[in-house]
Amino acid sequence: MAAIHFGTDGWRARQNGDFTEENVSRVAWACAEQFKQEESFKNAHAPYILLAYDTRPHADSFARLAAQVISGNGIEARLSDSYIPTPALCWSIAQDPNCIGGLMLTASHNPADYLGIKVRMEDGGASTKAFTDKIEALLPDKAVTQKGEVQSVSLMDAYLRKLKSSVDTQAILDAQLFVVHDAMYGASRQYVPALFESLGIKTHAIRQEKKADFGGIHPEPIFPWIQETKDELLKVGAQAALINDGDADRIGALDEFGNFVSPHKILTLLTLHLYNKGKRGRVVATSSGSSILKRAARDLGLSYTMRPIGFKYIYEEMLKGDVICGGEESGGIGVSEHVLERDGLLLDLILCEMMAKQQKSLSELVREIEDKYGKFYYSRYDLTLDDEVIERFKGALVDFELKEVAGSTVLTIDRRDGIRLDFEDDAWLLMRPSGTEPLVRIYAESLDKDEQERLVNWGREFAQNA
Repeated sequence: MAAIHFGTDGWRARQNGDFTEENVSRVAWACAEQFKQEESFKNAHAPYILLAYDTRPHADSFARLAAQVISGNGIEARLSDSYIPTPALCWSIAQDPNCIGGLMLTASHNPADYLGIKVRMEDGGASTKAFTDKIEALLPDKAVTQKGEVQSVSLMDAYLRKLKSSVDTQAILDAQLFVVHDAMYGASRQYVPALFESLGIKTHAIRQEKKADFGGIHPEPIFPWIQETKDELLKVGAQAALINDGDADRIGALDEFGNFVSPHKILTLLTLHLYNKGKRGRVVATSSGSSILKRAARDLGLSYTMRPIGFKYIYEEMLKGDVICGGEESGGIGVSEHVLERDGLLLDLILCEMMAKQQKSLSELVREIEDKYGKFYYSRYDLTLDDEVIERFKGALVDFELKEVAGSTVLTIDRRDGIRLDFEDDAWLLMRPSGTEPLVRIYAESLDKDEQERLVNWGREFAQNA
């Protein structure tokens, strides 16, 4: 049997590799065993686990297998009757105190030949590392053959009604918006265009059909995978393009000119929007988050919390109850009062609500925050290195004490996630080894483009020559 390890958000593998019926049965059985030990299982009147799947090849059959194994282990299993976005599963889990958790069969933004399992807790939030470590410890050393009955359930109608109730539908109707929606062949396909049309949003929907190979793309809402989106946007003259990843828990966006609107800016716009709606509390971002959000939070009098990379750390902060929203550089953004998880469909609607209520284009909304808080230059560079070099790099981070880097004075050093160096005027450099791949990731940001380039180049050289 293959060694199975949970990464930042679940276990993933290739379907022609370790993602097999045998291994899925092992993971499902171990998940059931661990959920039995949780207080939520002991406190529920009629506990059950909810399972769902995205549009990947064989995701539905693997989800059914996982549900049958869980049922065979003595916990009722309910399975979505169709593919759905991950946030629909998360929201549905959180609505029923008898639902003690869930499994999502997806590989998120990975290529179509990957599949994986995300584990969700009783509040719909991502499982912690401590929880998945326990699952790994419980993995049996052979396939599980005992199976039980599975109940089929419909989840999307209630979830979509909730999304519509979360925004000003009349303002959106009155605005008569025109947007492109790109499902990237993933789990938001068909659902978002229908939702938009019900709100009077004229929608040019692309990559909504079923394609086993995802058209050869990675369903990740960044360039180069969204070049087709930009081309369609400019061709039809829409006001914006809204893009969701493979399981639709993330968002990407292009303004009316085809310019990429980074998740950092979307999160900043969201923070301002929620503040204007009267929401107060903390804003949470990861260590790779842009300083534009920190400046906006400071200006609004909101507390700003920085955590390591991975939405599970934002979830930990949301559990404390005083967070209004949080997000990460990859486009995973969550609003606490909705569910303690990311929701790309909710963010699709909120961006439409922003444009409608403020009667401004997406480019105008972005320009306003840049004029007020600064236009930051941001980049990330991924270095593929030998294991030996990566280990030397990790050792060099432990001993790092430089006071000046690439001509910039180091003000603070944060070692919670690799190493982050902060400089004057909210410039920073982050260097960290990937937790799942043989990579070192280098991030840098500054109001000065030259400084930003110096910092990221310095980080690359440091990692290669450590």
